Amino acid sequence: QVQLVESGGGLVQAGGSLMLSCAASGRTFSSYDMGWFRQAPGKERELLAAISRLGGRTYYADSLEGRFTISRDNAKNTVYLRMISLKPKDTTVYYCAADSVPWAAVPDTSSRDFKHWGQGTQVTVSS
Repeated sequence: QVQLVESGGGLVQAGGSLMLSCAASGRTFSSYDMGWFRQAPGKERELLAAISRLGGRTYYADSLEGRFTISRDNAKNTVYLRMISLKPKDTTVYYCAADSVPWAAVPDTSSRDFKHWGQGTQVTVSS
């Protein structure tokens, strides 16, 4: 079992940037593909980005318009989400998630079911 703790959220002005971090503990971090999600009140959870266990493959939601970048440092057991050009509509809670199913075994990353979740970190973008 892997435990995940997000950090790095906060209040930022529109056009600003943030770096979210997700620290993992428990089982070997490099055994998991990782993802970043967000979920606004009353809306469905949205997969923003995902990265394979060794970092060789990534996925991004089209809606991000290239503003977010996912990365990982397996030596630090941490996955990151770099967010730039933030907009008020990006305001919500952001979650990281882990899954041990190999990337190649998942037919559709956009609808992938991640098994392990962090508690979330709030991002607020002011206009």
